[in-house]
Amino acid sequence: MKIINDQYFIGGISVNELIKKYDTPVYIYDTEKMEYQYNRLSKAFAQTDAKLNFACKALTNINVLKFFRKLGAGLDTVSINEVKLGLKAGFNVNDLVFTPNCVSLEELSEAAELGVKVNIDSLSMLDKFGAKYGNSIPVGIRLKPNVLGGGNLKISTGHVDSKFGIDVEDINQILEIIELHRMSIDGLHMHTGSDIKDLDVFLKSAKVMFEVAGKFKNLEYLDFAGGFKVSYQPSDYSTDVEQLGSVLSSQFNDFCRDYGRKLTLHFEPGKFLVSEAGYFATTVNVVKPSKNTTFACINSGLNHLIRPMFYDAYHHITNISKPDGLMKPYSVVGYICETDTFAWNRNIHEIEEGDCLVFHNAGAYCFSMASNYNSRFLPREVLIYKGKDYLIREQQSFDDLLHNQIIQDLP
Repeated sequence: MKIINDQYFIGGISVNELIKKYDTPVYIYDTEKMEYQYNRLSKAFAQTDAKLNFACKALTNINVLKFFRKLGAGLDTVSINEVKLGLKAGFNVNDLVFTPNCVSLEELSEAAELGVKVNIDSLSMLDKFGAKYGNSIPVGIRLKPNVLGGGNLKISTGHVDSKFGIDVEDINQILEIIELHRMSIDGLHMHTGSDIKDLDVFLKSAKVMFEVAGKFKNLEYLDFAGGFKVSYQPSDYSTDVEQLGSVLSSQFNDFCRDYGRKLTLHFEPGKFLVSEAGYFATTVNVVKPSKNTTFACINSGLNHLIRPMFYDAYHHITNISKPDGLMKPYSVVGYICETDTFAWNRNIHEIEEGDCLVFHNAGAYCFSMASNYNSRFLPREVLIYKGKDYLIREQQSFDDLLHNQIIQDLP
């Protein structure tokens, strides 16, 4: 979001004009930023045969999926419905990857029989899948490297107590199951966690991956998932993907040379591609002074943006109605009948009732985690593409709340 002559703009369009047109609350996504992040990551790994698969759980609006397909991305999915959304968005089955956890054999089978690349993350499911399909359907294996990484334990997925993946120490059991069913394993997957701050943690996981990969004869790809950190606060920093690309590409190319064949390097960025491209615009309903703080109460809540309450996540907040106002401390809170505090005593330009507050970094895991809690409507979504705004989701109506409910006249 840029400010020009006291006006804020997203993708070249005035935010004030967008608010007049679509009202609040509303999610706004800038495709220019998405494309910039995609190209940045692609260039960082240009020295390898790299494939970027957008982790669509971050933002599943079908128009966003279609945009990434247009850029040349594949799609990382974690549920059969995300698989179907990807197909609906026009992705070829060869560009879809299905890496779920704790799902049934039926769900895995449905994806595999559609032709989607499947990664399996438990010994029991590997055994069941092998017994059913043998070597007729090649699969990948999701490994757990036993490396603690990520900015929050709730989004750290590679440590020893994580539910994700098969422990690398169970490699002998993995190989026994594969031999028993004569399975075809064409890839290995590993995900350390989100918000990786320390490149050494990522590279430590890569070392584990390379060591295990040498035990498999016919691999076609190694998948290092995502987890690249983006900047949330003005003084924050993001993962140096250029440095990571340089170091990891060299190590990967060395591995391929020792392995005796060229493999594809897969990544599954989600937050890195869309977080900074998203903004959430709200309106201040009430300004309420109290003994220890002043509450700025907005027309939204954890039903629309749960990350601050769920992850203690920081979202920068801008009062676009008062770009030159005095900085004062406010606690920004929602209208949900819970303690939904987005910021506590945060310095923000002076706030008055009716002002518009915009949350930054609202592109990833914001709308996709929204709900109808308190019977509130889900908000609109707007996509900015080449200087034009497109409504890509209408706000819900009261009829939407009753949809699929069966009203019974009980005796």
